[in-house]
Amino acid sequence: MSAKYLHIGLPVTNKKPGMTYAEPLKLWMSNPDDYDYKIEYLKFEEGGPFPEIMHKNPHVAYEVDDAEPYLKDADEVIFGPVTNDDGSRMAFIIKDCAIIELIEKK
Repeated sequence: MSAKYLHIGLPVTNKKPGMTYAEPLKLWMSNPDDYDYKIEYLKFEEGGPFPEIMHKNPHVAYEVDDAEPYLKDADEVIFGPVTNDDGSRMAFIIKDCAIIELIEKK
């Protein structure tokens, strides 16, 4: 298993400049590349698909070659996996009390 760090996701209650809206996810998000520390700010709206735990807690995102071993090793899968518009797969898991985003690019 090999994972490459991508960003940390931080939930916020107020929109930050430059955030974009993802309609199907009911989520405002910033681009992690806009911040030196690779921070993705997230403002969740009511009725979106993400579990409440993500609305209040940070996550760490990793790019992985194959998400399956990580999904099997997770304490809990809390979202996904889903296929994104670009063909990548995304899932959120809990492992050792941490929320981890897995991005699998093919």
